[in-house]
Amino acid sequence: MEPIQVIGIELLGETEKGIANKLVNEYYQKIFRELQNVTSITVHIKAHSKGGKKKKFDVRIKAIAPTRIFEAQESDWDLARTLHMVFRNMERELEHKLHTDSQRNKPYE
Repeated sequence: MEPIQVIGIELLGETEKGIANKLVNEYYQKIFRELQNVTSITVHIKAHSKGGKKKKFDVRIKAIAPTRIFEAQESDWDLARTLHMVFRNMERELEHKLHTDSQRNKPYE
């Protein structure tokens, strides 16, 4: 199984595909550092259109580790902004669940 699976990328245009691939690969490295034993990451992109010119994007991420499953979801009108928001939510959830903030590593002086 691939470590990154992007569902719904065929609904995007060529420039949107490039943006999505770049950001997913960039944030995958960050999540992999945070969660060393990540099994796979699934990014699900949905595009909603109400008949207007713009599309609203709904992005859901699921990171599967051997002990837990982490999920995050966001939606917005701009694909790049939506991807940034959902990956930041994922990073916050990992920090919260795994207690990996930098304050715990400081020795007492």
